[in-house]
Amino acid sequence: MDPHLQRELSQIDNHVPFRASANHRHHTWAKTYHSFPELYIQPHSTEEIQKIVNLAQRCRRRLVVVGCGHSPSDLTCTSSWMVNLDHYNKILDIDRVSKIVVMQAGIRLYDLIAQLRECGLAMPNLGSIDNQSIAGAFATATHGSSTRHGILSQSVLSLKLMLANGHEVSCSADKHEDLFRAALVSLGALGIVTEVTFQAISGFNLQWSQSLHPLEEIIGDWEKDLWTRTEFTRIWWLPYKKKAVKWRADKTDEAVRPQPSSWWTGTLGFHTYHTLLYISTWFPSILPALEKFVLNVQYGFRHDGDHTTAVQEGQSGLLMNCLYSQFVNEWAIPLSKGPEAITRLSAWFHGDDETARIPYDLGGLYVHAPIEVRVTDTSTNTGPRPYLDNTVPDGPTLYLNATLYRPYGTDPPNWTRYYEAFEWLMKEMGGRPHWAKNFRSVTKHEFHGMYPNMEDWLRLRNEVDPEGVFAGDWHRRHLLPETVSKGMLPFEERIAKAEPAKAGGGLNWFGQLPTKSSSPHSSEESFDMIHEFKAGKEETGKAEEK
Repeated sequence: MDPHLQRELSQIDNHVPFRASANHRHHTWAKTYHSFPELYIQPHSTEEIQKIVNLAQRCRRRLVVVGCGHSPSDLTCTSSWMVNLDHYNKILDIDRVSKIVVMQAGIRLYDLIAQLRECGLAMPNLGSIDNQSIAGAFATATHGSSTRHGILSQSVLSLKLMLANGHEVSCSADKHEDLFRAALVSLGALGIVTEVTFQAISGFNLQWSQSLHPLEEIIGDWEKDLWTRTEFTRIWWLPYKKKAVKWRADKTDEAVRPQPSSWWTGTLGFHTYHTLLYISTWFPSILPALEKFVLNVQYGFRHDGDHTTAVQEGQSGLLMNCLYSQFVNEWAIPLSKGPEAITRLSAWFHGDDETARIPYDLGGLYVHAPIEVRVTDTSTNTGPRPYLDNTVPDGPTLYLNATLYRPYGTDPPNWTRYYEAFEWLMKEMGGRPHWAKNFRSVTKHEFHGMYPNMEDWLRLRNEVDPEGVFAGDWHRRHLLPETVSKGMLPFEERIAKAEPAKAGGGLNWFGQLPTKSSSPHSSEESFDMIHEFKAGKEETGKAEEK
C-alpha cells in the first residue's frame, strides 16, 4: 500500500474498515471506455463512506462513485479513487400504508424492485433497464416513457449526502431545497448520496400490445391520442422501411400471460443478429436489408397492423434488452416538435436534402434500427424541479434516441458524422442531450445557454465541494467555468491521455492526479465554506425538533 496512505490510515479510526483494492479495471457497460483507478473501494457502512471521504481529503484524491457503469461516456472514468456502493444496499424502512421507502443509495434497481414486490409495492416508472443503482439512475435524469410520469427523481422525497468535508447532510423540498434541487440530477459532482427516501406505489401487472404501422400514420396520430391513450407508450422507428412499431401498455388486474416466444429471443437469435451487425461494419449497405430481417424475425411482423400482446409483472414489462455494446445519443425536445424532427431526419436518411435541411452529407452513411422514441411530462410536477432537468418545463417532452451498435467491440463506420448531423437537428429543435449518453458537439457555452438554472447548480457545487473532490474532466469539459485556479480545482482530475484499448475495443482513459501533499484546507476549514450546511446547524435543528 502507498506509504502516504498508510501514514494517513494510522492517524484515523482503525476500527472502521477501509475496504480498498488495487489493480481494478473499470469499464463502461458497453466497453466504450476503460480506466484503471488507483484504488477501488467498496464500503459497507456510512462510517466507512465517511472514512473514505476524509482519507481522500488527506491524500488529495478525487472520488468517483460508480454503479453498473451503464453510461457509455467517460463520466465515470478515473485514475484516482473509485467508490462502488454495491455492499451499501439495504432497505432501511418500508411504510406499507404511505408506501414511502427509505434505502441505502447503492441498492440496484432490480434488488429494489424485487423487495418492493414482496411487500406488494412497485416503482411508479422505470427506464429500459434495471441494472443501475437508485442513486445513479436519478443522478443523470433517467426516465421512462409516459406522459403521466416525469423523470425518476420525481419520486424522490429526500436525500442524504456525504459531502467533501466528511459530513452527512439531509435535503428535501422542506430542508435545504437548493441543495436538493442540485442533488436530484447531481452528475456525481456534489458528494456521495448515502440515503434515498422514495415514494412507491401499489404493485401492478402490465398489459401491453405492440403493432406495426406506417411512419406517416404515427405522424398523423401525433396530435390525437398517440401518447395519451394508455399510461405507457413508446415507438421503435425503422427508418429505411418508413415503419414504426408502437408499444402501448396499461395497468391491469389480469394474470400474467407471457408473450409468444421464438428462436430470435434465444441464444441463436442473439448471436445471429450480432454476427450480421458485425458484417455490416465492413459492408454497411446491407443495413436496410438487415432492418427488414429484424422486423420480420424479431417482431414477427410482415404487414401493417400485425401485433402481439402479453401481460407481465409491471416492472418487467417496462424493461427491454439492450442486446450489445452500443453508442447512444438521446435528446429531449418539445413533444410538439416531434413530427418535424422525425420528418426531416427521415428525409435525410432517404437523400431528400430539400425536406431535411440538415447541412451534412449522407454519402455512404447507414444507421442501425430501431430509433427509439419516448415521452415524459414533468410540467405537472408540484415538487422541486432539478436544476439540471433536461425535460421541457412547460409541456410534454419527446426523447429521440439514435442508437448505434458496436458488434464485438467494433465501432460502426461514419458514426461521428451521423451524430453530428443528428445533434445539429436536435439543437435546432431546442433540444438538450441526455446527460449519460454519447453527445459529441455540445459546447460548454451551449450547455450554459440550455439551462437557466445552471448558475444555481454551479454555485451549490462549489459551496459543497470547493476543492473539487468530486470534480473530473467530464465536468470541466461540459459544465465547470474556467474562472478558478487557472481552470483547475485542487483535487480535480483532468484527462492525461486516451488511447485505443486492445481488449473489448473502446478507449483506455488515463487521468492526471495531483501530488500527494497536505490539502490546502483542513476538513473543518473546508466545511466552514459550505453555505447553510454546517454541522452545528444540523444539531440545532434536531434540538428544536425535540
